[in-house]
Amino acid sequence: QVQLVESGGGLVQAGGSLRLSCAASGGTFSTYSMGWFRQAPGKSREFVAAISWSDSSTRYTDSVKGRFTIARDNAKRTVYLQMNSLKPDDTAVYYCAATQLGLRARINSYDYWGQGTQVTVSS
Repeated sequence: QVQLVESGGGLVQAGGSLRLSCAASGGTFSTYSMGWFRQAPGKSREFVAAISWSDSSTRYTDSVKGRFTIARDNAKRTVYLQMNSLKPDDTAVYYCAATQLGLRARINSYDYWGQGTQVTVSS
């Protein structure tokens, strides 16, 4: 079993930045790739970014490319999402997730999920 504990999030103005953190415990951490998803009010959960634990491979949804950066620290068993140039459309609950399938964008590829962190971007 894998447990994911998130921190970060909050209320920021458009153009501002936030860094989300997700600490993983349990399982064999090096075998898991990590993803970030978000769910805006009234919308379905969508893929944001993913990173492999075995190397530096990353992938992003088009709407966040150039603004968001996913990173990992295997020693700390933590994955981060640095969010810059935030827009009101980025407002959502952000979720951390873990999979052993490698870089994946589909929700059903992920076995474990964090509790969610609210990000609100005001205009």
